[in-house]
Amino acid sequence: MSRFSIESPKHCAKKEINVNKFYKKFFFIFSSFFTSILFLILIVWLILRPAKPQFSLKEADIYQLKLSGFNLLNSSIQLTLLSKNPNDKVGIYYDELQAYAAYKGQQITVATPFPPFYQGHQDSNLLTASLIGTGLPVASSFGYEVGRDQTAGKLFLNVKVNGRLRWKVGTWVSGRYRLNVNCVAVMAFGPSLPSGPLSSKQGTQCSTTV
Repeated sequence: MSRFSIESPKHCAKKEINVNKFYKKFFFIFSSFFTSILFLILIVWLILRPAKPQFSLKEADIYQLKLSGFNLLNSSIQLTLLSKNPNDKVGIYYDELQAYAAYKGQQITVATPFPPFYQGHQDSNLLTASLIGTGLPVASSFGYEVGRDQTAGKLFLNVKVNGRLRWKVGTWVSGRYRLNVNCVAVMAFGPSLPSGPLSSKQGTQCSTTV
């Protein structure tokens, strides 16, 4: 005669309670571990306190700034920027950096990309780019504004750099943060253009937001 047993509802309830306890214990351990890791990263971050990178405009030369028919602009600008990492223990990866020039809120060149690069502790890098605009539409008042600046003898140009950066601490690398840089170049505007370039070599400090 074969034997078989039938478990009572009490036995089934005990098994269900044990399974629930196991999952709750596993979830608690996993949550505690994950929270500890996040807390450790936060502590390291607060101790190191990474500072924003510093940018300065070393040189900007306008070789062409000419209106054609129907308010279309042709422009050519040579740019040199200095980028510095002020941190002693934090490296910086720069990704997707693009530079362009703007005049009185109007973009006057297309965005020119910089190759990605890594910047070590207290390192500095020179970034050069040729900013070009061919047939870019501008406001009808553009020619008037440039003529007024020429009369005043000064032209104010904005050089902007947008992209993303990542912080590096030891072997840990953060996620990407948006980077925005704005530099103001003040150029002596005389009768030189188009026979010669307008130049700014002031080493202007730029504003940086991360």
